Amino acid sequence: MSEAGRIERIDPAAAIPGGEVLVVCAGFDTSRPDACGCLFDGERGHLVGMSPRRVLALVPENNFGGQVQVVLESDGAHSAPQSFVVGTRLAEDLHPVASPAFDPDDGSLYVTRSGSRGQQLPVTLLRIDADGEVQEFSGDITNPTGIAFDPAGQMFVTSRMDGTVYRVTPFKEAVAFAQNLGVATGLAFDHEGRMYVGDRTGTIYRVNGIGEEQSWAQLEPSVSAYHLAFGPDDALYVTGPTVSSYEAVMRIDSHGTPSVFYKGLGRPQGLAFDRTGHLYVAASLHGRRGIVRITPDGGEAELFVSGMNIVGLAFSAAGEMVVATNEAVYSLPLGIVGTLLP
Repeated sequence: MSEAGRIERIDPAAAIPGGEVLVVCAGFDTSRPDACGCLFDGERGHLVGMSPRRVLALVPENNFGGQVQVVLESDGAHSAPQSFVVGTRLAEDLHPVASPAFDPDDGSLYVTRSGSRGQQLPVTLLRIDADGEVQEFSGDITNPTGIAFDPAGQMFVTSRMDGTVYRVTPFKEAVAFAQNLGVATGLAFDHEGRMYVGDRTGTIYRVNGIGEEQSWAQLEPSVSAYHLAFGPDDALYVTGPTVSSYEAVMRIDSHGTPSVFYKGLGRPQGLAFDRTGHLYVAASLHGRRGIVRITPDGGEAELFVSGMNIVGLAFSAAGEMVVATNEAVYSLPLGIVGTLLP
């Protein structure tokens, strides 16, 4: 074994640039710290800490993405490489505050440039097509927050500015669909096509096909937003950051009764299910930030993708995970297929 030792595993096995990863190793010579390094496809990651068996490193900000090779370096010697997945940046100069959404018809991705409360930007919705081209889509909605497609493929967007859900037509027109929904943030549809909207002051609304709302469930108010997703059990799962550092994912059954599904996350935000029933949440777990994966029974959780300032995520039909930070979106080819529901 060389002075650079042997990489045994990388935890988690994927990250976006800036994410902190743990490299578990054996025989890494750290006697000369200035001669040690952790390389991602040849680019040096900042070392947060190291010992002969563990190295904490930040994934460097660069244009590479996909499968990369991680190598430890010690006094000119290099370890054998270990494969690792890094997110590819799709777009930047954004301001999403919730998860993006894939159009089920053509696979294009919609993200927001939301802005601060009340700020009217010239373009607030952007479309990223299947080839990665970013297009300005609409500026009609102030502070767009949640995006979801109904079972018929129609796009809806919430505005936390005016408490309205807008239906976006194929001609890019935003038409008010449901109004007076408080600080409207999260948005989701159940198996029957009924709409649910999260008002961050504490109410989950159910909205019928003609835009009439009714108060359906009550939760603790959030300091930022509610994020909604339906699980394979047809229950609604909700996150909404509060001032606590030990927060929960809530499960609301078909009668509107809430219960705790998993507790122990820091600032949980956007969430999505895969087809095996695992739940993925933008949050921190045991002080480590990124995308947390929770088992279908809510019994166990692990950091699955490392990254900072993540607000949401979505899965494409091709098994791609898209991760949204508060200023950019990244694609990770992880081979995970999401549920058929938005």
